[in-house]
Amino acid sequence: MVKNQTNYMPIIISGCMLVLLSFGYRAGFGLFMQPMSEARGWGRDVLALAFAIQNLAWGVFAIIAGGLVDKYGNLKVLFAGVLCYAAGMYSMALSTSELSIISTAGLLVGAGIAGTSFGIVLPAFARAVPKEKQGWALGVGTAAGSIGQFLVVPLIQTAVEMLGWFQALQYLGLSAFIMFLFVLPLAKYGGPNEEEESKAHISILEVVGNAFRIKSYVLLVFGFYVCGFHLAFITVHMPAYLVDLGLSANVGAWSISLIGLCNVAGAYYAGVLSTNRSKRKLLAAIYVSRAIAITCFLALPISIPSVVIFSAAMGFLWLATIPPTSGLVSHFFGVRYMALLYGIVFFSHQVGSFTGVWLGGWLYETYGNYDGVWLAGILLGLIAAGLHWKIDEKDYSDRLVCRFAV
Repeated sequence: MVKNQTNYMPIIISGCMLVLLSFGYRAGFGLFMQPMSEARGWGRDVLALAFAIQNLAWGVFAIIAGGLVDKYGNLKVLFAGVLCYAAGMYSMALSTSELSIISTAGLLVGAGIAGTSFGIVLPAFARAVPKEKQGWALGVGTAAGSIGQFLVVPLIQTAVEMLGWFQALQYLGLSAFIMFLFVLPLAKYGGPNEEEESKAHISILEVVGNAFRIKSYVLLVFGFYVCGFHLAFITVHMPAYLVDLGLSANVGAWSISLIGLCNVAGAYYAGVLSTNRSKRKLLAAIYVSRAIAITCFLALPISIPSVVIFSAAMGFLWLATIPPTSGLVSHFFGVRYMALLYGIVFFSHQVGSFTGVWLGGWLYETYGNYDGVWLAGILLGLIAAGLHWKIDEKDYSDRLVCRFAV
């Protein structure tokens, strides 16, 4: 691992392209909810469960991938991630039972996202750039995911309309191999370097145990659950929600796309602001703003203008949590174990994603609407703001590697 090198732009470009494709594919899965459910004779709860497990698998594999990256480096993890992603999407089209759709759209795709997305790329950026550029790099990397959401989701909808959902999924699976092109430049920005290896050895379990003895880290872990709840529910259920209210499927696709477009600015400026300003205050403000946006969306009559306003507002706040959250992990502990410790924080995010997606499907099948999930989103946004407000922004790296703390 080479730290603070001046020519870091190839790493930034490659990582951004990888995240753009990885997050763009993932953001489009909600477009298959209605046509695939109808074709297979499933209720929405079947695909909702598969996508919920996808989010949970993403979180579990993010921890595993982070630990492997911190110990062995990036290359094998990235290659395995691309293979799982491509195989999962291609096989998803062939799935005809609940078990098979959970195995493909859930487990395989979840593992693929974990091995190609923020949990691998952002720690690599933090290692590659000078410390004063970390906030900017994390913001740019996060914004790339939003660009993918903006560009890829409409293309997926076009493919579904032109080819049908079955062939569209298969072509998506084959196109995922393009991500191999962006793996090699990131290869050396993971694992220990000689200086770090010369220090006292400490096991991964001791690192994790010490991290959870730090209150601010625990607050960050639990607070990020809410981000996942919001994002996954809206990504998966928003297109079908709008169709239920009488709007076309294209409105749902463009809603998700607009969220991605607006979050290019939101994620970038969140990274810039988190460089020199309080990250905990920025996170608290983001979660309060989300609660306000959802409240206004529910209070106003549903129309194309209200969908556009809500999508733009949520888009600006969408992935804006990631630069200050990943930045706090780096601030707390440095970059040596960042992939692992950010992976744990991200796992909480994915538990929230699982809850939001699954609860949305279950409530819809049980009560015929999504009202309970929207209201839960408002309450959880306020709770998350309170949790982040209590974080103490300090350097805890000495406590992380102290054996006596276990």
